[in-house]
Amino acid sequence: MNEKPMNSSTRSQTGPGGSRRRPMGRPPGRGGPIMMGGEKPKDFKRTIKRLLKFLSPFKWRILLVAFCSAAATVFAIVSPRIFGEITNELAKGVMIMTSGGSGGIDFEYIGMIMLILLGLYVISMLFSYLQGFTMANISTNIEYNLRNTMMAKINKLPISFFQTMTHGEVLSRITNDVDTVTMSLNNAISQSIQTITTLIGVLIMMLTISWQLTLIALCMIPFSVGFTMLVVRFSQKHFKNQQKYLGTVNGHVEEVYGGHVVIKAFNGEERALEAFDVENDRLYNSGWRAQFLTGLMMPIMSLIGNLGYVVICIMGAYLTSIGSMTIGGIQAFIQYIRAFTQPITQIANLSTQMQSMAAAAERIFEFLAFDEETDGDVKYKMSETDVRGDVRFEHVKFSYYEDQPVIKDFSATVSAGQKIAIVGPTGAGKTTMVKLLMRFHDLQDGAIYLDERNIADYARADLRTQFGMVLQDTWLYNGTIMENIRYGNLSASDEEVIAAAKAAQVDHFVRTLPGSYQMVLNEESTNVSQGQKQLLTIARAILANTKILILDEATSSVDTRTEILIQRAMDNLLKGRTSFIIAHRLSTIRNADLILCMKDGDIVEQGTHDVLMAQNGFYAQLYNSQFEKVSQLTEG
Repeated sequence: MNEKPMNSSTRSQTGPGGSRRRPMGRPPGRGGPIMMGGEKPKDFKRTIKRLLKFLSPFKWRILLVAFCSAAATVFAIVSPRIFGEITNELAKGVMIMTSGGSGGIDFEYIGMIMLILLGLYVISMLFSYLQGFTMANISTNIEYNLRNTMMAKINKLPISFFQTMTHGEVLSRITNDVDTVTMSLNNAISQSIQTITTLIGVLIMMLTISWQLTLIALCMIPFSVGFTMLVVRFSQKHFKNQQKYLGTVNGHVEEVYGGHVVIKAFNGEERALEAFDVENDRLYNSGWRAQFLTGLMMPIMSLIGNLGYVVICIMGAYLTSIGSMTIGGIQAFIQYIRAFTQPITQIANLSTQMQSMAAAAERIFEFLAFDEETDGDVKYKMSETDVRGDVRFEHVKFSYYEDQPVIKDFSATVSAGQKIAIVGPTGAGKTTMVKLLMRFHDLQDGAIYLDERNIADYARADLRTQFGMVLQDTWLYNGTIMENIRYGNLSASDEEVIAAAKAAQVDHFVRTLPGSYQMVLNEESTNVSQGQKQLLTIARAILANTKILILDEATSSVDTRTEILIQRAMDNLLKGRTSFIIAHRLSTIRNADLILCMKDGDIVEQGTHDVLMAQNGFYAQLYNSQFEKVSQLTEG
């Protein structure tokens, strides 16, 4: 990643209003017009043109591949005709010997021809190797460039993109579609040159032997092409379904694996298995039909070819009997006719590969065409600004969808160093406000100012260097504990990391773990508890040492005793820094300098805890409701 890592503890998995990902069992890719791999491209010509532009840096190497493929094919084509000379010489020698004439088989001549054949085979092999090596290099570089380009694109996409497209769809484009493009491209370039060269070369060699037999061979083409087109027509829809259901099965398996704890907790194994069986049966049926129809191609093509061989052998015998052909010519022609039918089948396969490649490439280009985050006119740089931490919201309006406003008219003024608590019922817009502050989304109306400068006048990545963020959903990656904490400040020393860990009450439990700070967290971070993960993300935010700190239910996963210790550490950490704290447990924000009470996207009350309690309004109802629930439970 080229940008500085965002000081965030989470990888967002929530949609507008805090909605979670789609429930288990729902097939992926049903939420939008996402084209599954294996489908026909919507605009084949345009996609191929874009793909050719992407291949332009490799044009000279592709020309080398074409030359090597053509050369290897030409040398292979010439060989049967030369081999026919050996047969002719043998037949000539046998005829002389049986007729009682002088002389016999010229083995010296035959040996010379065999050496020439050996040389041709070796040269053909060398050209084939050079072609394969160069093409493998090209396809590897294309795959590398495509994935790099797509990863760079991901870093530039807005958060709203990931709220409308599932993780599985994004991963499918980066993995499956890129693999399809590179593999199909590798085969397409080599096979297309080889097929064209073979057809032209074999046809020329056949004409030099016998135009009559060549005409018979050409009559086989309409039958072969017609049957091939028929098979492709009926099998293509099954191949498309196979790819679609393969994506569905993969998405279901990934989803069940990621949520296996929840599935076991709710005894959902049978339901998950039933859903898998349904999709797997669809995959099996479509795959079986596709393979069955494709499997018919070779036997039928062999039948057509064998019928052609019979006719050619009869006609060749007749021409030989009248002296128009030699035995070696018939032998060479039969070899050529076998080579002549192969490109016809390859053309059908090549057509399918091109369709698949174009469909996958179209999905990749569609992904690369999504609108990126734009910074607009950047007027200020954080490196040239002495940030104090004053924040002002001025008539902020925002909605994820046009007909569903989340923030209707939000205004507030925050002084540098203040501890601001944002409270309110679920869906009031609390988390949305801090996302707007960090420019994860752009405003529909109004403005947000940092030290009296509109945050829209800063580059997004530059603005976020001043924010540290800890969310309720923790995010840790597969690496050591030391590396995960250092994610907040990549240049921090080990001593600074340990100091941040001590401030977040992390140091003690880390040292009790095997490997201490060098312990490697697994992919899902399941080898530490949820509360420990929360502490590690808090340590990461402390290490970032930013001017503004955002805590969204940051202590929701820790026990009460640890929460008290963290609060003490936070009190020291937040001195001189502006902080926004979102909390449902209102007892944790009693000492906030300013409490913003939100309801339906607006601030309905604001002030200190004592002032708001004295007003006996909406905040007082929220605060007292916590103790009412506890009292009801105790009495019950």
